[in-house]
Amino acid sequence: MSDLSSATKSLTDRIILITGAGDGIGRAVALASAREGATVILLGRTQEKLEKVYDLIVAENLPEPIIHPMDLATATNEEYELLGRSIDEQFGRLDGLLHNASVLGLLGPVQYFAPESLMKIMQVNVNAAFLMTRALLPALLKSDSGRVLFTSSSVGRAGRAYWGAYSVSKFATEGLMQVLADELANTSAIRVNSINPGATRTEMRAAAYPAENPNTLPTPESLTPVYIYLLGKGSQHLHGQALDIRKMLTELPPTI
Repeated sequence: MSDLSSATKSLTDRIILITGAGDGIGRAVALASAREGATVILLGRTQEKLEKVYDLIVAENLPEPIIHPMDLATATNEEYELLGRSIDEQFGRLDGLLHNASVLGLLGPVQYFAPESLMKIMQVNVNAAFLMTRALLPALLKSDSGRVLFTSSSVGRAGRAYWGAYSVSKFATEGLMQVLADELANTSAIRVNSINPGATRTEMRAAAYPAENPNTLPTPESLTPVYIYLLGKGSQHLHGQALDIRKMLTELPPTI
């Protein structure tokens, strides 16, 4: 991987949409992106959480973000299309899209996996990402350096017993990334990748591993340099790759 020193490059004037921006990694990346100069579109299910992130950004006199409440479990294609048109009309382009929001669901054997849980997990983790990306592509294509970043998992790259629909949804996420990357490789300036954040101190991790001491895990904030790099112009050489955040962190300059 070449020249990760550009990880510190500013995101000034870039328009970046982050799903799941009210909590965990999404919240941390939203704050870090704003501090790097980006105008952030905060998308999430709970308006109160988004408003708290909005207030933190505004309190630091950073570019004023946009709040867009949306429940990915129930959002319709018309809502995604409206989001795409609104961004296009307000900003004229979209420079970055981070698909961060996911649901874990209950873990257990496939034989006993509840069908309704399967449907919800696939709706949020796969269908929503597909429909949102489709609706936002016209705005992304207007950027001179568009970025689409899908959130994956180790269980989306190697199957693991009892991880059920979540694991399947992350395999589908990797497939969606690969298909989109192949389509856009020679036709646009958009770069598409997936990122596995690994074990991180989040509510989802605590739900999956309730006996684990969260203080032994990296914080979402400690991962943000990689996200800033991947959402910026300096990552143009990365495309169609299944990236691992731990490996990338070791390649960032030690001053980050």
